[in-house]
Amino acid sequence: MGLRPKILLGFLILATMLLVAGGWSIYELSNIGISVQRLLDDNYKSIDAAKSMTEALEREDSAILLLLLGKRDEGREILRSADNSFEKAFETARNNVTISGEQGYVEAIRINYDTYKKLWAQNIAGTAKEGDLNWYFSDIHSSFLNVKSAVKKLMDLNDKTMYKTASNLEGRAHRATMPGVIAIISAFIFAVIFSFLVNLLVVSPIIRITSGIHDYLETGKSFNVKIETTDELSHLASSVRSLIERSKL
Repeated sequence: MGLRPKILLGFLILATMLLVAGGWSIYELSNIGISVQRLLDDNYKSIDAAKSMTEALEREDSAILLLLLGKRDEGREILRSADNSFEKAFETARNNVTISGEQGYVEAIRINYDTYKKLWAQNIAGTAKEGDLNWYFSDIHSSFLNVKSAVKKLMDLNDKTMYKTASNLEGRAHRATMPGVIAIISAFIFAVIFSFLVNLLVVSPIIRITSGIHDYLETGKSFNVKIETTDELSHLASSVRSLIERSKL
């Protein structure tokens, strides 16, 4: 093999190593980006929906207390708005079931909320229930807590899954850096080996040829430099030897 292909081969090997490592890193980082987006689309969306449902429930509880105080119009308006907000958030959660067993949590919210809603859907202000705190605590408030507990369980499930997924992403991010580290170490080792080979196969023969020419010019010593390889440097040594032999004639 000629000198030029040897050097070119060395650079090609080094470039291939870096290309493979870079491609591997890009692949891992792309997967991490996709996983983060999926994490936001799945778990965070459900958590945000659960928070919205909790806020809506608390507004409904406040509205029911207003009805108990006889403030019918104000209480009904808040109930209507809060109910719409709850239903909207619930639809988001129901359409975003991505975890094993999550469907059961969503169904529990639906059942508990329907039970809760039946208690305040009927008139409170202007009836015997107005001002009846015993009825509120025994029926309304306990049902309210049941719904809130069901929503919290859904939130906790997605929180735990998000934490687990984030932990996995941390491990994958660490693995994504490994190709770069491996590439640096491999490139350093290869560079040392390549430098040694260049010195052995290129620099050292050139020094020997130069020294042989110098000895001939200074002392008239015969040019006896031998190059073991069969590349351009070997041809150069042979040409110099032939030139010196002809000059003696």
